[in-house]
Amino acid sequence: MRLGINLGYWGMGNDADNLALAREADRLGYAVAWVAEAYGSDAATILSWIAAQTERIDIGSAVFQIPARTPAMTAMTAGTLDTLSGGRFRLGLGVSGPQVSEGWHGVRFDAPLGRTREYVDIVRMALRRDKVEYAGKHYTLPLPDGPGKALRLTIHPVREEIPVYLAAVGPKNLELTGELAEGWLAIFFSPEHAEVSLAPLRAGRVTAGKGTPENPLAGFDIVPTVPVAITDDVSSAADRLRGYAALYTGGMGSRDKNFYNALMRRMGFEDAAAKVQDLYLAKQHRDAAAAVPEEFIDATSLLGPKERVRDRMVAFAEAGVTTLTISPAALNLEDRVSMLRDVADALEAAGLAE
Repeated sequence: MRLGINLGYWGMGNDADNLALAREADRLGYAVAWVAEAYGSDAATILSWIAAQTERIDIGSAVFQIPARTPAMTAMTAGTLDTLSGGRFRLGLGVSGPQVSEGWHGVRFDAPLGRTREYVDIVRMALRRDKVEYAGKHYTLPLPDGPGKALRLTIHPVREEIPVYLAAVGPKNLELTGELAEGWLAIFFSPEHAEVSLAPLRAGRVTAGKGTPENPLAGFDIVPTVPVAITDDVSSAADRLRGYAALYTGGMGSRDKNFYNALMRRMGFEDAAAKVQDLYLAKQHRDAAAAVPEEFIDATSLLGPKERVRDRMVAFAEAGVTTLTISPAALNLEDRVSMLRDVADALEAAGLAE
């Protein structure tokens, strides 16, 4: 199992700290540093900055928002980042959600599966440096009856194929991810509930004839982002993460289109999911956070003393995780760097390091 670091969003007052984390992760042999975007900092600019100040660690978008860029623009950005980084870029894509897609980007949040399939097709076509000609339901290139012409990407990425990762939560999107992508970017992944998500991924791989008959997920990168807190007090550590869990499971999206809440229900926390969402949408955010079960937070995080974290890392590996991406849950840089080192040590102690 490999390790990654999720640096989240930029411009939140800890930019210098995040760069220091990326550099330390690079020194420790972490495989990849991921950067997010929503409606603040964009991931591409920050990834280029990190690539310029690291040596070995891969850089990855987690995620580029599909409604924010045309497929051709994403191919241009991916090719540029791969070139600038010397072949270290991983392309993570996601459909975002209805509030951001329609409210910020002005793109209707409809047919996400069909749009994603066509989007990935066009991105790959462009990165292969084929002439981009596409006649789909959602994208048509060049536009008909106009002056447009089929064009070819003018730059040469370092690698012939840049790996594509999809952020997916719902069963149908997970199946599409298994079919199309080289990896899956997961959130709220629990070893004890892994099959909820792995079954549709596996089905998608079978449909595409990928992997092996015995293991369709062979060669597929399973990459959950997991909050980490090294501490003797598991309950206190879980309390640090309640606001984050409540935001996603209670307030991310509308009542009938919250993918994280639906995942929480599929994992067996139906009553808690309903309560968290009701409270959050009623703007009772503290009560919503208090209503998130500690069991849910503990199952989807790495919490506790080093030995407990080591054992939980083994559980994640046994559940099929191939790149464990951590998000240190600490307020100061010293503690976050310490967690990076402790997790690397735990991976070694567990016999999981490549």
